[in-house]
Parts: sequence; structure tokens; C-alpha cells
Amino acid sequence: MLANLLAVSWQPEIRGYLVVLVMVITLIGSTYLILGTNLGARLGFMIALAGLAGWMMSMAIIWAVYGIGLVGPTPSWEPASPATIVRNGELLDQAEVIEAGVDLAGLDASAASTRVANQMVTEGWKLLDEADPRRGQAIASADEIIQVEAEEFSAGEYTAVAVYDRGGERYPKIGESLDFFAFFHKPRYAVVEVATLLPQRTEPGRAPARPVIDESRSHRYVVMIRDLGAKRQPAFLIALGSGIIFALMCWLLHRREAYLRGNLALKAPAA
Repeated sequence: MLANLLAVSWQPEIRGYLVVLVMVITLIGSTYLILGTNLGARLGFMIALAGLAGWMMSMAIIWAVYGIGLVGPTPSWEPASPATIVRNGELLDQAEVIEAGVDLAGLDASAASTRVANQMVTEGWKLLDEADPRRGQAIASADEIIQVEAEEFSAGEYTAVAVYDRGGERYPKIGESLDFFAFFHKPRYAVVEVATLLPQRTEPGRAPARPVIDESRSHRYVVMIRDLGAKRQPAFLIALGSGIIFALMCWLLHRREAYLRGNLALKAPAA
């Protein structure tokens, strides 16, 4: 029975409590025990708390600089408004993707895609190259929106033909190269163009057929906005809170030392 109680294998909530308890007893408790037996219970507690707060502040600063440790939400692509999935290129102006409307009457899917691409590039959208890693990230996020959130298609029923990117400039900048103080960003958008595939018949023992785009159906456009996340926010908050406690403890220790020196400087009354 005792072996079963001590064999904590996969219970994160229990293991977390045990780790914190062991840390408090061994790390903080042993330090306070040594300080308390030499300096007294109150002074030893203040010094131990000041040391713990200073160590946590230093650790949190390192976490914030390198983006490690306790991290917050990471940057990701989120559905944009007022429309996320545009089912016809003629409606891109209504979705606030482009300013001027595009007339696609009488054009097949390929020609309509080319005309929309020209209009988007003219208005400042950048067509990402297939080797650009940002293209793969945008397509992966668009797959999540199309397949899971909107349930528009299933895997293998469509393919991404183009990815456009715009915005995300940082400011304020000093010249073109010095952007150390550029903490603010303009909204960044991405548009993933997807085309419907013709259903292919699979035969056992043969390689899958190459995907063929259905030219009779118009392309769809997935509009997304970049969420910068808050990856370093927990580290900054820990550093700020620990820094306040560390400064308060240092001030209390300084005031106690000043009182002690003043009392020792007083002359004892004559007998």
C-alpha cells in the first residue's frame, strides 16, 4: 500500500504540489533555517525573502530576454473580420481585402485567379514564394479554419494555390535600420487562395493520381489577421512582482540597519 501511494507516475496536479512542497522545504526552508538560527527568526525571514525575490527577478528577466520558461500565448493567425472565407473573388472588396472591385464575369477559375492576383499586387499585397516559411504557416492556419472551424472542405478536397501578405510594419523607427524602439506594429493580414480539386478514383496498389483543379468552381480566399500573442508577458509580470518585493525587503533591511546604528550610537545613562 505504501509503495502504491509513493509511486506517483502520471498525475500532474499531485506532482506539481509535491514539487512546490519539496522546493519550499529544501530550498527556501533550509536557507531560512540557517539564517534564522544565526540572525534571528524575523531578520532571517526578511533576508531569505529578499534573496528569493531577487533570484526570481533575475530568472524572470532571463526568461523574458530569451522567450523561455513560463511563456504566454504564441503568435498565430486568427480569422479576420468582417469576412473570413470569401467564396468569390468579386466579393473581396466587400470583405475589405482590396479597394477596387474586380469584374470576373465570363472567366474561368484560372483566368479569374490571375486577374484577382494582379489587382491584389497592385494594391500592395505581396505574393509569397513557395520557399518562404511564412507561406507554410499561413496555409496551416487556413487549413485549421477551413476544415475544423468552418467545415468547408475536408483534407484532400482542395489545395492552396497562392498566399498573399500585407502589413505588419513596426514603428517608431530611426531611419531604416535602427528599430530598437519599434515596439508598436500595424495590423498584418494574410490571404490564402484555395482551389477545389476534382474527385479522383483511387485503386489499390497504384500510386495516388495527381490532383487536378476544378476549373468550373471559383477559388475561395481565406482572410486572416496576425495575433502577436503575449509570449513574454508572464515573465515580465513575474519580474515586476519579484522586483517590487525585492526592493521593499531591501528598504526594510536598510531602515532596520539605520535604526540599529542610531540606537548603538546613544550613550548609556550614568549609573
